[in-house]
Amino acid sequence: MKVAVTITLKKDVLDPQGKVVLHTLQNMGMKTLSNIRQGKYFEIEIEETNQEIVKKDVDSMCKKLLANLIIEDYKIDII
Repeated sequence: MKVAVTITLKKDVLDPQGKVVLHTLQNMGMKTLSNIRQGKYFEIEIEETNQEIVKKDVDSMCKKLLANLIIEDYKIDII
């Protein structure tokens, strides 16, 4: 089974990298942009057919290693 994990900074956390990308794109002529926030994306393949087990295992991965729960949120999607 294939799983997608999207990790983003929490809304209250400043995103300096996103600001740099935003300003660079605006300087390149893309003036209609108002905000950009950066994040991480993982595609994970698991040899398991039970979706509940997969979601539980991936949730554990996120909590233990993939996401910094103090400053990041994550979303798990079966793809």
